[in-house]
Amino acid sequence: MTAIEIQNMSKTIKGQTVLSNINLTLETGGSYEFYGHNGSGKSMLFRAVSGLIHPTEGSVKVFGKELGKEISFPESMGLIIENVGFWPYYTGFENLQVLASIRHIISDEEIKESIRRVGLNPEDKRTYKKYSLGMKQRLAIAQVVMEKPELIILDEPTNALDEEAVEAVRHLIREEQKRGATILIASHNREDLKQMCDQYYKMTDGKLEEGELQE
Repeated sequence: MTAIEIQNMSKTIKGQTVLSNINLTLETGGSYEFYGHNGSGKSMLFRAVSGLIHPTEGSVKVFGKELGKEISFPESMGLIIENVGFWPYYTGFENLQVLASIRHIISDEEIKESIRRVGLNPEDKRTYKKYSLGMKQRLAIAQVVMEKPELIILDEPTNALDEEAVEAVRHLIREEQKRGATILIASHNREDLKQMCDQYYKMTDGKLEEGELQE
């Protein structure tokens, strides 16, 4: 089954083309890495796939439904793009509780389990404001996976993480793919995510180039 289908998609913002004639088909259950320097278009592509921006030309379909026409956003998605807006005076658990209350599909214990999976303590009484950068990134990843979404989009998920935490993210991504999730990862450092993805794509100046299968 096709998870994502992008046809002849371009995006222009204030007269500047940030995505240029993107054509892409990704199958359900695969893990896909998008590699390129900062400003190459990775985040813009992820914004288009997540429904945060709409194409100037072309179309984006997620699980068979066109964004901006049939649906506004993918119906089952976990997302990190740039900074996640958590509440500074809530604990990590309280922050995820508030987000989980929007859909009411997971229990408090499932929230706690997602926090444990990224190496944090759900009983930690420190507020988010007192978290280190690495802890904040771990909590953001816990937020992505806690509701077991069909589509996971991670923009630079290893930012601010030490090697131990990077390995934990690798393990979590492998588990999520085994569960059946379709995973998109953007990185400017391919070494961080080596051997985690089925396919990689290079982005340069808003254009997409298919890479080779990783060994």
